[in-house]
Amino acid sequence: MKEHWKDEPDAHDYPAAHDYLTLVTAEPAATRLVDELKTAGLTHRKAKDILRASGLPLLPTDNVHVSKDLDKVKDGKALSPVLLVRGHTHPDLTARDDLVIADGYHRVCASHHLDENADIPCKLV
Repeated sequence: MKEHWKDEPDAHDYPAAHDYLTLVTAEPAATRLVDELKTAGLTHRKAKDILRASGLPLLPTDNVHVSKDLDKVKDGKALSPVLLVRGHTHPDLTARDDLVIADGYHRVCASHHLDENADIPCKLV
């Protein structure tokens, strides 16, 4: 199976990113970060590198959300690009050293299970 990706994140990805970011930074900073993500260009990074930079573990294929994303790939449905924030270089997240996956952790894990060297489209600020 090979995953296919949309050209732009789904509209609901930005509120999801905002919800997550408000857990790791203040509300005004989360809002600024999401605004930056909305205007950021699309880039590509490998699944294995996103996981390494984030410090997050690879979730197993039986995780309910990873499994759903793998089923989408199997059915030929396109996945939404992921939303990433560089923690140590962004002034709103200076206390964090690692990459923040604001939205798309499960999609990154699903992609890694299919091909850890696959290029994942992402918005990165």
